[in-house]
Amino acid sequence: MTISIGDRLPDVMLKKASPEGAEDVGTADFFAGRKVVLIGVPGAFTPTCSNDHVPGFAENYDAIRARGVDVIAVLAVNDHHVMGAWARFTGAEDKLVFLADGNGQFTSALGLETDLSKAGLGTRSRRFSMLVEDGVVKELNIEEARGQAVTSGAARILEQL
Repeated sequence: MTISIGDRLPDVMLKKASPEGAEDVGTADFFAGRKVVLIGVPGAFTPTCSNDHVPGFAENYDAIRARGVDVIAVLAVNDHHVMGAWARFTGAEDKLVFLADGNGQFTSALGLETDLSKAGLGTRSRRFSMLVEDGVVKELNIEEARGQAVTSGAARILEQL
């Protein structure tokens, strides 16, 4: 079942990419006591994710933060090495937190997994954005069309803040 507005996020361990390496982070601790915009993407370095979705949030970082958001995080079913390299590649490592859901446990617990095996990518995350306050989903935007970041983009989150 897909997570819904009003639901509490599941507590799962992720890896947070950083210049010093990977840091284990439990989602209960990561989201506790703060307002977080979480972006879910099918994969690091994929065209829409790299050219549109993540850059939109990086470019609107100041506007999003000015509306009370403490953290903007991007999540993908990739390992922490890939997420760290992608953070450096995007130039957004000082604005966004890059979270690796290497085995897809968190994505699956959210009910937001998608099978991209036909494209050689295996099980990944659907493209989404959500506003989370103290671990509870306040807004949820799931992209229906492939190759787009409109419903789940930064402009949509700004409208919701």
